[in-house]
Amino acid sequence: MENFTPVSGLVGGLLIGLAVALMLLLNGRIAGISGIVGGLVTPKAGDTGWRLAFVVGLLLGALAYILAVGGPAPVHVLASPSAILVGGLLVGFGTRLGSGCTSGHGLCGLARFSRRSMVATAVFFGVAILTVFLTHHLF
Repeated sequence: MENFTPVSGLVGGLLIGLAVALMLLLNGRIAGISGIVGGLVTPKAGDTGWRLAFVVGLLLGALAYILAVGGPAPVHVLASPSAILVGGLLVGFGTRLGSGCTSGHGLCGLARFSRRSMVATAVFFGVAILTVFLTHHLF
């Protein structure tokens, strides 16, 4: 966290909030990434276009960031590829089990004062804290 500035965090948070609000206001949809991608895996008639546009927009946004700052942000992954694969599968399973992900529950659900989203988000973060503690201090 050497390069963190409150301004960049504030601007990023405002942009995410604006995107989530626009998605709900203009499309009537919750900006839950797991649900949007899940809808591409099991498509329904007439429901693929906006989902594909959303995912492509996420990728183009990342590309725009890389081009604007002159390269990707340095990320140091300490886990093995197999651990990343297992973790990704567990996250996918968890989002189906919890009927959503941190973007759907944490951003959109909390903004709508959804009790279910409050519980889901608390569980997400509680499990994340426990996982970090276990992997860094016990294993």
